[in-house]
Amino acid sequence: MSRENGFENKRVVIIGGSSGIGLAVAEEAASQGADVVIVSSKAERVQEAIQSIGGEARGQALDVSDEKAVESFFTNIGAFDHLVFTAADSLQLHELADTDLKQARRAFELRYWSALATVKYGSPQIRKGGSIVLTTGVAGRRPHSGWVIAASVCGTIEALTRALAIELAPIRVNAVSPGVVRTNLWQNMSSAEREELFESVGKRLPVGRVGEAHDIAQAYLFLMQEEFGTGQTVVVDGGTVLV
Repeated sequence: MSRENGFENKRVVIIGGSSGIGLAVAEEAASQGADVVIVSSKAERVQEAIQSIGGEARGQALDVSDEKAVESFFTNIGAFDHLVFTAADSLQLHELADTDLKQARRAFELRYWSALATVKYGSPQIRKGGSIVLTTGVAGRRPHSGWVIAASVCGTIEALTRALAIELAPIRVNAVSPGVVRTNLWQNMSSAEREELFESVGKRLPVGRVGEAHDIAQAYLFLMQEEFGTGQTVVVDGGTVLV
């Protein structure tokens, strides 16, 4: 299967596909012929994403924390080839002593439990030869002070990826682990704070800059198209884990 036509006649469902990395994955897959389905929590952002992608892209608003709604969505959507989960909220980075545990549980609600529900109800609809790609982050491998919750979530998703690859075989299950990427994940910071973060982090990296959403999207496309890897986490971090 060549890279040029790897997505022709393929249907890709992207949870969290209305912005950031998810939107970049949708745009790249659609440009290669995929029938893209965008899923996000806000209907207006779904429509904006569909207009941005153009072509045959479709979408639906869905509260992925509502298990019954997730089950209903996948029951009604029918068969598809690839499932991508990129849904995330703004990072909450605090020292442990200052961590609000209720807020920490909400981070797991979206990043872990919603991902698990998505895979539980979505995997039966995946056609032969299909795949699942989850999203983690380098915090699990290279945490900093104040990253206790972020690192915990990332480590959990990596373990989940390996377990699902065994249980759901022959469906391939992999994950992408981005470093710092210029997306709305950092929207809880002011614009000046974000730019200062991106500049300071980028200077320290071997590649000399932080990531862009389309940099990371390439890893998702690779994992969907290649047919031999499963249970793997592909790190795309500009060299973060090296320095």
